[in-house]
Amino acid sequence: MDILTFSEKLKTNIKTVIKGKDEIIDKVILCLLSSGHILLEDVPGTGKTTLIKALSKSMAMNFSRVQFTPDLLPSDLTGIHYYDQKEQKFIFRAGPVFTDILLADEINRATPRTQSSLLECMEEKQVSVDGETMPLSSYFFVAATQNPIEIQGTFPLPEAQLDRFFMRLSMGYPDPESEREMLSSQEKARPIDSLEPVVGAEDLLEVQEAVKEITVSDEIKKYILAIVEATRSDDKIRLGVSPRGSLALMRASQAQAAVSGRDYVIPDDVKYVCHDVVAHRIICKSASHLQSQSATDAIRLILAQVTVPAVK
Repeated sequence: MDILTFSEKLKTNIKTVIKGKDEIIDKVILCLLSSGHILLEDVPGTGKTTLIKALSKSMAMNFSRVQFTPDLLPSDLTGIHYYDQKEQKFIFRAGPVFTDILLADEINRATPRTQSSLLECMEEKQVSVDGETMPLSSYFFVAATQNPIEIQGTFPLPEAQLDRFFMRLSMGYPDPESEREMLSSQEKARPIDSLEPVVGAEDLLEVQEAVKEITVSDEIKKYILAIVEATRSDDKIRLGVSPRGSLALMRASQAQAAVSGRDYVIPDDVKYVCHDVVAHRIICKSASHLQSQSATDAIRLILAQVTVPAVK
């Protein structure tokens, strides 16, 4: 299946459940095409969990949801070895990370120790328990949610954890017309309950490989690096974008080019994904509860200042 067909089928199916959030759906699909993980940050009730459930049902993939709480232990995620009296030996009981799509709900409510248990899973698609390393699904995809308003009883994600999220998105409230549509569609039933798969897991692997074949010219690579370097040298930014962020920006630009029907990246592709890929990877010197907005403003200024290459 080609990338355009894959993304259109997925988007059309998810739109039957999520109303008025076409751009957010597009960017979640970009993240999936790029083999990245996603952080959905918004107030409760805006459809974050429903969006990820709709995504998993649309691809007929294994899905696990974990409600993160302060008493959640790392072993509650990864699994444990227990002694089976009948078999007279230790047996491994797999945790919820042994799935295709993991929804880490309210991830910032868990302690840093539990949050860090996802680091190896997200980066290397493997789990180490009691000295034994076990591979995770080839499709392993983490979608985490958090409420940016409530801070009581939460543990902010450290920079190393944030850097492993390919994109950070905010759902936002729907417009009045979309919310009216939502009320009508759920008057007698929940559309997500009857959602059927439209693509398969094998299709996902195929399009993820195809995205890597999208051409990134030397001029575009220099443009990406100029943006990244600007975050590292800006006087208002304390922590710039890491090399992992550079790679993420390039991959997201490739995915955007692909869903736009091109086999090469243009500067507009880089600009379109830049805020969502880069903003959560930088820390402004005036960091506060408005850090997210400060980072977005900093990226906007950098994009306005960096010279855009002329692409034929």
